[in-house]
Amino acid sequence: MNKMLGNKKAIAAFTLPVLFVFSLIVFFPIIQTIQKSFYDWDGLTKPIFSGFKNYAELLRDPLFYQASKNGVLFAIVLVIFQIGISTLLALALMNPAIPFRRFFRNAYFIPAVLSVTVACQLFSSIYNPEFGMINKLFETFGLDWQQDWLSDTRCSLLAVAFVSVWHGMGYQFSIIFAGLKSVPDQYQEAAMIDGANRFQINTKVLIPLIKDTYRICLIMAITGGINAYSYMQILTKGGPGTSSHTLTYMTFRSAFTIGEYGYGCAVAAMLILQCLTATFLINKFMRSESITY
Repeated sequence: MNKMLGNKKAIAAFTLPVLFVFSLIVFFPIIQTIQKSFYDWDGLTKPIFSGFKNYAELLRDPLFYQASKNGVLFAIVLVIFQIGISTLLALALMNPAIPFRRFFRNAYFIPAVLSVTVACQLFSSIYNPEFGMINKLFETFGLDWQQDWLSDTRCSLLAVAFVSVWHGMGYQFSIIFAGLKSVPDQYQEAAMIDGANRFQINTKVLIPLIKDTYRICLIMAITGGINAYSYMQILTKGGPGTSSHTLTYMTFRSAFTIGEYGYGCAVAAMLILQCLTATFLINKFMRSESITY
């Protein structure tokens, strides 16, 4: 193994093809998007260089700030509910006293197997103001709190966000549960000998030991919230009005609906900057020493 790791030709033979594919699929399109953001272009005719004009207009556009705010709110909902509920479920299934643990582990991942379209169609029926399950449930309990969940500017974004919470929770649960299972049993046994109860074991032993796992989950949740698109496209079309616009939806709208491709690329560049900033901050503040079990 040491001989292989010291062979620079072997390392290059394995890494260069991967780097080439990564550059071709990910890095090159990003560079091209940033380049096109400096042009006044409709995507069809000859582009005209305009410098920072698109960025200047973007910073004066109220929709940019609304879309950024919506992305942050979407990310907060994912962090609180998706990661929070996944943690509770994973910790519960770590308890040997819970019956049918294998069944529940499989059941929690079922939503993640469904496509985004299927998940959105399911919740479109659940949110229906006339025969939807939520409104019918309120009606059954005698509560006069009927809502048009997807057509109300006050709750449309949150309604869409909770679809993403339900749909992606299986991934977060699997990652957190795998992290918990990687912690050796002797740590829990030592805590029990010292008199710790189950709550203390979970909060003082298990969760701190999987800090790197939570770092990955946070990056997935926050960047996923900032660049959310497919759920809005299927459920609300970015509406009502622009109440559920995110930067990704704003990019699509600018580039392919109103024919401002260069402006859409500028929005996409700002989206990339926000995601990179969020990832950098998470890695910086959650940096920890490597733990070897």
